[in-house]
Amino acid sequence: MSQMSLARSDRPQGAGLWLLGLAVLFLVVLVVVPLVAVLGMAFAKGFGPFLHAIQDSDTLSAIRLTLITTAIAVPLNAVFGVTAAWAITKFDFYGKSILVSLIDLPFTVSPVVAGLLFVLLFGSRGLFGEFLGAHDVRIVYATPGVIIATIFVTFPFIARELIPLMQAQGNEEELAAITLGANGWQTFLRVTLPNIKWGLVYGVVVCSARAMGEFGAVSVVSGHVRGMTNTLPLHVEILYNDYHQVEAFSVASLLTLISVVALIVKKLIEKKGLLSPHGG
Repeated sequence: MSQMSLARSDRPQGAGLWLLGLAVLFLVVLVVVPLVAVLGMAFAKGFGPFLHAIQDSDTLSAIRLTLITTAIAVPLNAVFGVTAAWAITKFDFYGKSILVSLIDLPFTVSPVVAGLLFVLLFGSRGLFGEFLGAHDVRIVYATPGVIIATIFVTFPFIARELIPLMQAQGNEEELAAITLGANGWQTFLRVTLPNIKWGLVYGVVVCSARAMGEFGAVSVVSGHVRGMTNTLPLHVEILYNDYHQVEAFSVASLLTLISVVALIVKKLIEKKGLLSPHGG
């Protein structure tokens, strides 16, 4: 069969065209139209009101807290993700399956339930509430609670990206390095880390976008204190509930921009084949 006939056979025909059209329609209705609507509402009254909403003191505070939370949560999750993936893929130990299950726990637990668990642990009437109160330490309804909730919700992303990548790579290169006299740290820094660098970048991008957009768990532990514990998603909700729609959609457009940038970076990494088993 010629290459031309093969190319023609790969093109969708009949039922394939219907399925393709349905998929495109689904994406347009549920993804493209909402994104356009957000941007349209943000600039409904012009650029001036949009800029005023972004420069509002409460908005700037929400941006600052969102960035601080992400700047703390993502590096910690990166360290955990690399460590967990290294342990799971390179060693056999008792409780390995339990560790893998615990990594997946935030995927199965509702973020709202996770937030309630932190309230039960660190709230004024929680398990550690009396001890924290005696030492004048506030976690729930304060910035530490927002950070902890975000870390919990996002910690599987980097580990789950690296585990299959490191499994595909195998142990041959590490064993060769050890045979040549490299110690554990040298093997990790000069062999393992270069091989997983683009998978790590991929996981960091996804984790960062998720951290900035987290709502459920943060909403429970934050207390919705304006100018103090509100992240960008919480600030959007407050503005919308107060019928400040242009302001709400203006702030929401920032989150939309973050999502689009994360998607572009993600696709660039995939397109360049940087997630091959040997790190590209």
